[in-house]
Amino acid sequence: MNGELQEILKKFSVCGWDLIAAPAKEYLAGEGNKDALTAAVRQADAACGSCGCELDALYKRALEILCTE
Repeated sequence: MNGELQEILKKFSVCGWDLIAAPAKEYLAGEGNKDALTAAVRQADAACGSCGCELDALYKRALEILCTE
């Protein structure tokens, strides 16, 4: 797994928002599905990707990495 993606997923996994935390935890544990993770990140970005929090840019970067792996 890409080291940068791993760090992003660690932040997602502790953010407290189940939409993104649960798929991130599963993927980090080796139990997740890339398509499910990508879908969750897209949904989170659509719902909250411009609220001004630190995760806004991370959604976009995670999608870039996931789409090129």
